[in-house]
Amino acid sequence: MICLPKNTMDDQSNSAKGRDSFDIATGNTLVHFFNRNVTPYATSTLGPTFDLVPVEKQKDLMINHARMYAQQEYDRIMELVAVLEKQAQDIRRRLEVTDMVHSADYQFQVVMGNCYWLVWHRRFEKTLLVMTGPDEWNTGVPEDYEYLTQVKYMGDHTWLEIDSES
Repeated sequence: MICLPKNTMDDQSNSAKGRDSFDIATGNTLVHFFNRNVTPYATSTLGPTFDLVPVEKQKDLMINHARMYAQQEYDRIMELVAVLEKQAQDIRRRLEVTDMVHSADYQFQVVMGNCYWLVWHRRFEKTLLVMTGPDEWNTGVPEDYEYLTQVKYMGDHTWLEIDSES
């Protein structure tokens, strides 16, 4: 940046007539009304120094941060999807058990909230719904019975499979 004396420029070298503004020449171009107080950059060698921003490094940091946060969100969503998949599998199994119970033979009134047993009767070759579990017989389990699973009649008229451990 070169400041030319008034006599080398045209007759309006300080057209703003301000204390802090002046005209400057950069190369062959004259810049009118240059004011060093409004520029964010140093206007002389005495001003504070600044370095250029390493744009490629900044871009690399920004994309790495973006990928990290996007991956976190993706992982969180996939955890929710896993929960939904588990719920869908549970509902599917509940419907399968409900179909098994409705296809079974039984000769009593079922009560909501009570637990029953699905049994395969080998001699008759059919599924039965019985009230007596494998550990509730005084004389032992009938030899034609093969216990399949314990079920509970739910309030929504579906049947829930009960784990033997619970």
